[in-house]
Formats: sequence, C-alpha cells, structure tokens
Amino acid sequence: MGTPHIGANVGDIAETILLPGDPLRAKLIAETYLTDVVQYNKVRNMFGYTGYYQGRRVSVQGTGMGIPSISIYVNELINTYGCQNLIRIGTAGSLRADVKVRDIVLGMSAAHDSAINSIRFRGMTYCPTADFTLLNNAYNAAMSKNLSVRVGQIMSADTFYNDDPDEYKIWANHGVMAVEMEAAGLYTLASKYNRRALCICTISDSLVTHESMSAEDRQNSLQQMIEIALESTKAL
Repeated sequence: MGTPHIGANVGDIAETILLPGDPLRAKLIAETYLTDVVQYNKVRNMFGYTGYYQGRRVSVQGTGMGIPSISIYVNELINTYGCQNLIRIGTAGSLRADVKVRDIVLGMSAAHDSAINSIRFRGMTYCPTADFTLLNNAYNAAMSKNLSVRVGQIMSADTFYNDDPDEYKIWANHGVMAVEMEAAGLYTLASKYNRRALCICTISDSLVTHESMSAEDRQNSLQQMIEIALESTKAL
C-alpha cells in the first residue's frame, strides 16, 4: 500500500491535482474549496486530500520546497497514482520592475539552474515548458473573473539565499519574470511521462524594489491564484 512518501491506495488520488509547497496550504485549500474531503496522506506531515470542486474530483498535495522535493512527489503521483493534470500553486519573487507584488504569473516555461536537469541531459540544455491546455484554461479562467495575469517565462532556482544579490539580473535581462523553486522539475517530469503541468504563482516580493506582501495581501492574492487553478480544471 502506498509509496515511500504517499500513504494512499491506488484510486485515492484524483487525475487532477493541485501542488502547493506548503502542506498547511494544502489543508487550507481542501477545507475551504473542496467538498466531501478525505485526507489520504500524512506521511512526513506532507498532507494530501481528495474532494470535489463543483462536482469535479480534485486532489491537493503538499510537495515541500525545491526541485528534489517536488520531483519525489510528482514521480509517485504520476507513476503509482495515475495523475494526469498537475498544477503547482505557490509564491514567487519578481525579477523585473514591471512585474509587481500581488501580480499572478502563469509560467509558460521555466528556466533553471538545477543540477538535476544538467545531469539528466548530460550537460545539454533542455527547456521545461508548461502544457498549453492548462495554460490556456488558466488564462481564460482569470479573464472570466476579470483578474489580470502575466504569462511568460519564470525561473526555478536551487538556491533561496544567493551569495550574489545581483545574479537575478542575468535572468531579468533575458525576459524572465519571476523566480520560484519547483516549476522546472514539474514540467520536466510531466513532459517525460506525457502529462499536463502548469505553475501558477503569486508575486509575494520583489528582488528589484524589495517590496513584499503584507499578511492581508498575501491571503487575498493567494485566494485569487487558487481560484484560477481550480476554475482551470473544469474545462479538462
């Protein structure tokens, strides 16, 4: 029964799953937005739940931080539990002045500095890319709610506390909008196994202006991001 990191039976997890890094955010989403919720995982306190959103079966699973952590969960969710549509939801830091705190970003592709992909592709360059259907659904869901979203390239970093505070400018000067820590791993594995994946992020702080969200702003903006993710699953 289960895998080393997910204590669920086959069939307990929906084909469509939301992937916040924070397990407590997974709990909040399940309790706030889903009905008939069942908790299927509490291994390592990385909570996972399955329920229904407006009649559609949806799961939500915490993944932890970083490409190594999300890659463990995505591998198990795809290969053991048959997940088809995987949507990461989280926060990101802006790399450009025109990408503001509280903006919602849809990651069309994910640059990275990950050693995992460097090893996997033997030093060659691979471009982890989102699934167009999920990206289009999320964009249309945002438009239907009159919510402004930014669409473009993001960057997945292995390092949160960078020794060089200006390194982000390399990415910003080539059009990268924001930095987070998981999307490139998710997109790579989804492409490998022919699944759909998307990363939706709320900008919580700016490396350019050093502005950051208040607690109240974080709550409101994250709610909009979650609703876009859930609404985008209805058209699958």
